[in-house]
Amino acid sequence: MRKFFTVSLALAAMAGLTPVTSAKDANFDLVILNGRVIDPETGLDAPRNVGVRDGKIAAVTKKRINGARNIDADGLVVAPGFIDLHAHGQSIPAGRVQALDGVTTALELEAGVLPISDFYDAAAKEGRAINYGASVGWAHARISAFVGEEPRSDIYWFEQHMSDPEWQYELANSEQLDAIMAQVQKGLDEGGLGIGVLLGYAPSSGRKEYYALHELAARKGVPTFTHARFLSNAEPDSSFEGYEEMIAVSASTGAHMHICHLNSISLRDIEIIRPMIENAQANGVNITVEAYPYGAGATSIGAAMFRGDNWQARMGDIKKSDFTVDGTPLSDAEFDRLQAEAPGTSIVVHFIHPEERPEDAKLLSQSVLFPGGAIASDGGDWALNGEMVAADAWPLPAEAESHPRSAGTFSKFLRVYVRETQSIGLSDAIAKMSLIPAQILEDSVPQMRGKGRLQEGADADIIVFDPATVSDRATFAEPAQTSQGFAYVIVGGTPLVSDGILDTTVLPGKPIRRTVKQ
Repeated sequence: MRKFFTVSLALAAMAGLTPVTSAKDANFDLVILNGRVIDPETGLDAPRNVGVRDGKIAAVTKKRINGARNIDADGLVVAPGFIDLHAHGQSIPAGRVQALDGVTTALELEAGVLPISDFYDAAAKEGRAINYGASVGWAHARISAFVGEEPRSDIYWFEQHMSDPEWQYELANSEQLDAIMAQVQKGLDEGGLGIGVLLGYAPSSGRKEYYALHELAARKGVPTFTHARFLSNAEPDSSFEGYEEMIAVSASTGAHMHICHLNSISLRDIEIIRPMIENAQANGVNITVEAYPYGAGATSIGAAMFRGDNWQARMGDIKKSDFTVDGTPLSDAEFDRLQAEAPGTSIVVHFIHPEERPEDAKLLSQSVLFPGGAIASDGGDWALNGEMVAADAWPLPAEAESHPRSAGTFSKFLRVYVRETQSIGLSDAIAKMSLIPAQILEDSVPQMRGKGRLQEGADADIIVFDPATVSDRATFAEPAQTSQGFAYVIVGGTPLVSDGILDTTVLPGKPIRRTVKQ
């Protein structure tokens, strides 16, 4: 019986379980016994026992070890916790849902936030279920410079300005550019994890402005996380050109370019975009990528990419009925109404259909299985009747709304690509969700050198799961369904999930942050 032992010796004996070791005999705070331990960095994939002490992995051994608490992981995989580089859901409920998908660290890097200190202060005061952090939000700085309003470090402030055309479509004058760069610089000095660049939401912003951001990033030694400028397979202003711009800027400035959601931005051109990126990498350009295993994205209906002449044809003759709100396809009239009257409305857009068309599944696989690429969710927070789900709401309300990737990205990747199609081995799959995300950040964020590994001295962010049953349950019609198969999720040595049940009495998440400049 797999059980996390917090009961007394007498109760354990009555239940037929291995008793909790007395404190005087325990060598570790927590021990995981008999599991199949996988560490992608060293290539370890073998039965081992794992000992945890003071929030760190203190032993990975064949020897029998004792802990104040013990987990029997016989028949289960023991692996480093997953790291999500693209997590817009930076709340307690979002973190809890992701924990049940094997995630122990979730970072808001694509959009970023401002002010950075406000974000970290608020999260620390409220507490977080899993580790958290954010980049500096260029879009926040741009909105602030154009509308003359101090930014607020939440996604709702950003969405409120989706109807403001100036920051999306106008070039910054010298005064505005100075203000933008000063805000970004300040955010980096406050410990932001890089620069989040929502370029696709301000496609008419200047190339010089984008270049200046990367000069700053190179000087600071931090990555940028870019949502490409264009979303189109037709030229001019195609996705292909957007990738050319990202590659050129990285090559010329030396900045580390992280390309967000390779799958959705490429649309149907991934077969020519993928080799372009691979060739750039082979020629020394510092580029990393991520993707999620869905054929649908989510954003606000007022985004610039869904405006202008012939935007539907440019996206491959996409229909307005391919856009859904709360799982319901939109009519042309309702799409137009929401875009005009409520541009901040959250929508899901189905840009390809991998479940229905084998050719679309092949396109998606080109992004998801990109060599050296990370898996990242692009998931968000949870809303109910238009309001964010309360911090203390658990279980997640069945009617809560979000994209299913907010709940099931990592287990879906395991289910589809490891178990069902056998497109990738288990250790390599775990690497794409743990080690590779850590390596993408570790040069600029030293904390990440202790993440994504299951080795002595690494942070005790550990998951224990059944590879035969792990699966997503979230759907587009019913997204508020947590994943299954994760028996234990341990964050910094503290069990957050035990026997598949989330513990709401603990909030063990810690900040991931660069050094704050004094």
